[in-house]
Amino acid sequence: MLIDTYGRVATDLRVSLTDRCNLRCTYCMPEEGLQWLTKPDLLTDDEIVRLVSIAVNDLGVTEVRFTGGEPLLRPGLVSVVERCAALERRPRMSLTTNGIGLKRTAAALKDVGLDRVNVSLDTLRPDVFKTLTRRDRHKDVLAGLEAAREAGLTPVKVNTVLMPGVNDDEAPELLAWAVANGYELRFIEQMPLDAQHGWKREGMITAGDILESLRTRFTLTPETDGERGSAPAERWLVDGGPHSVGVIASVTRPFCSACNRTRLTADGQIRNCLFATEETDLRAALRSDAPDEEIGRIWKLAMWGKKAGSGLDDPSFLQPDRPMSSIGG
Repeated sequence: MLIDTYGRVATDLRVSLTDRCNLRCTYCMPEEGLQWLTKPDLLTDDEIVRLVSIAVNDLGVTEVRFTGGEPLLRPGLVSVVERCAALERRPRMSLTTNGIGLKRTAAALKDVGLDRVNVSLDTLRPDVFKTLTRRDRHKDVLAGLEAAREAGLTPVKVNTVLMPGVNDDEAPELLAWAVANGYELRFIEQMPLDAQHGWKREGMITAGDILESLRTRFTLTPETDGERGSAPAERWLVDGGPHSVGVIASVTRPFCSACNRTRLTADGQIRNCLFATEETDLRAALRSDAPDEEIGRIWKLAMWGKKAGSGLDDPSFLQPDRPMSSIGG
């Protein structure tokens, strides 16, 4: 069991398969991209499957989310999913993707055992998409979403970040579109995880801003009595249901006290928090032929030292050196 000193138990594993991405979102990385990990630095497919197996069979993990960078750029993705689905204690598996390439892979991923997908889409306007991502691939993301829905990778969740002066006027339009297409929309506050370290709290679009905008067109009622457990999104029924919308407010409404996540980077480092400034190396243990029991011990120790919170509300908060694309969502 991956337990920390505050009694939280990590049952949700986020596995980054690559730090590379085929978009250049302005809130994530510079236009020229980043210095990518070299192939020897990356975990191999066998190493990823072994670590997932240890997490699931020995450490109590029940949910696995494959992330990046852009995980569809990982050549062995389908095989990795298939092998993880064959584990004796099969975890529930999902994928976070920008949707480019999903049209050609959705059916294959479903066939080998992937349960569902989260697709990032910040705008319904092709010109705004090009401005935000520095790529003209809007239609490919829409096609990927449709393919995921048709393949049965449901519920298909759409992750949206609103940026001031760019797409912050689109919240109602995005929700109407998601409801019409059967997608579950999740707005995410922009977090201080950009490679440029240009994030500023002042002027960011907050959960309060998002809800105020949505209520100009929709009636929103809390889906639960306020107890959402470890789920990062606060959810509201749209016009009485059955459709809902979520807001993940990591900055203004942190949910650290219920966090159940552990993160594995593409180069084999364990991070016990998205905003951690320290990591624990599992790749070295793997490549020195450490037994599963020793790797599990190292992993447990890494999670035991998890801090009470992310520190985002502390004036002394320091942004992690790794950007989101290198950590994994």
